[in-house]
Amino acid sequence: MSVKKPLTPKPSWLKVRAPQGESYTRIREMFGDLKLATVCQEARCPNIGECWAGGTATIMIMGEVCTRGCRFCNVKTGNPKGVLDQFEPEKVAYSISQMNLQYVVITTVDRDDLPDQGAEHFYRTVTTMKKLSPNLIVEILAGDFRGDRDLVYRLTDARPDVYAHNIETVERLTPKVRDPRAGYRQSLRVLEMIKERDATRYTKSSLMLGLGETDEEILQSLKDLREVGCDVVTFGQYLQPTPRHLKVEDYVTPEKFAEWQKTAEDMGFLYVASGPLVRSSYRAGEFFMKGIIEKQRADELNKNILETQQGKELSQHGN
Repeated sequence: MSVKKPLTPKPSWLKVRAPQGESYTRIREMFGDLKLATVCQEARCPNIGECWAGGTATIMIMGEVCTRGCRFCNVKTGNPKGVLDQFEPEKVAYSISQMNLQYVVITTVDRDDLPDQGAEHFYRTVTTMKKLSPNLIVEILAGDFRGDRDLVYRLTDARPDVYAHNIETVERLTPKVRDPRAGYRQSLRVLEMIKERDATRYTKSSLMLGLGETDEEILQSLKDLREVGCDVVTFGQYLQPTPRHLKVEDYVTPEKFAEWQKTAEDMGFLYVASGPLVRSSYRAGEFFMKGIIEKQRADELNKNILETQQGKELSQHGN
């Protein structure tokens, strides 16, 4: 008779304080009143208090049922049968415009049940949001659209400030960790397509550690991401949501996460967030990206002002 090994207790560095604070409470109540679904709550993110207190939140659109069945994810899996709230883009954009948020991440479940996998719905959400809240910085975390270039291009054309798509894990573990319709090379190609369509879009991806990957495999993944022009990468500890999900193979130490941060920075990533509790939309990266994006916007505005002024001077000189 075999005896199951007891679960290794979570190390101290994975324990966090309960969320609190005036800003956190205000945002929690507003999301409840507006009936907006947030990944922060759905996934019970350990950084919810820190992010909401800083005016950052991650909103999930297109329902709560995903057509994929990745073995690390706790989102409900099923077939939404084409059901979609056609007014959601306007509802979300209006709701966000009423909140004092600086940086919003919009993500979604995979919708393989829809002819365009939800690309147009996502496009409308982003463009409407940016129209109603011009100063808001919008990051999107999107699926792979099964590698369909036209759909990736369409969402890129919404001009999100940051376009994120996660490879999640190293190539060897991808078939074990992700849904069969996903693929390591397919995800890399998606990140490459974004840059092909618009080289000015910042791209971002994320790796979970603790699933049995080796250092050599992580390093290769970083090289692969840089080859397709990925600007930002995050590392976080995989935590098993329920007993039916993949088990944790290893708890990576904060010191090891710090090593991976330095390695990635030395490889030329624009920004790296790395730590046991870091998640794909972790706010530390957002603060950095916020500074970069605001500077980029100011530079573009100054350029337009200069070009307009030069145009007037040429016109006056011609007269």
